[in-house]
Amino acid sequence: MSISIISTPDAPAPSGAYSQAVVANGLVYTGGMAPIDMASGELVTGDAAAETRLVMENLAVVLKAAGSSLDHVMKATVHLHELDRDWATFDAAFKEFFPKGAPARTTVGSKLGGFLVEIDLVAVAPGDDGDLARVSDSQR
Repeated sequence: MSISIISTPDAPAPSGAYSQAVVANGLVYTGGMAPIDMASGELVTGDAAAETRLVMENLAVVLKAAGSSLDHVMKATVHLHELDRDWATFDAAFKEFFPKGAPARTTVGSKLGGFLVEIDLVAVAPGDDGDLARVSDSQR
């Protein structure tokens, strides 16, 4: 099995000893992404919806660098600093990125370092020949 480390200057650099993404066994695993504005390099905080959108935009860049995309996401793990307070606004913003149907997801409350949202994704890697169509119950 080969493992490829993904690194792109177009997305926030990891703040510790981890990669932006790793590709192995036909899957792309992203590292946890915080709401970092690439233009300023600063952490953007204060609103769960805005943080979610920024995190998802940054994750889309990392997936693209791995040859994948948000359309190929199978699983998301989400950490919310204030789970009860921010669930609805986070969920509405998250849905915007998956118009064809959302991936499986786990959302938990976590103590985060001064921000409200952190997300990591698992997506199908480039070269996978599987059927990636999202099928809703009404389409079956």
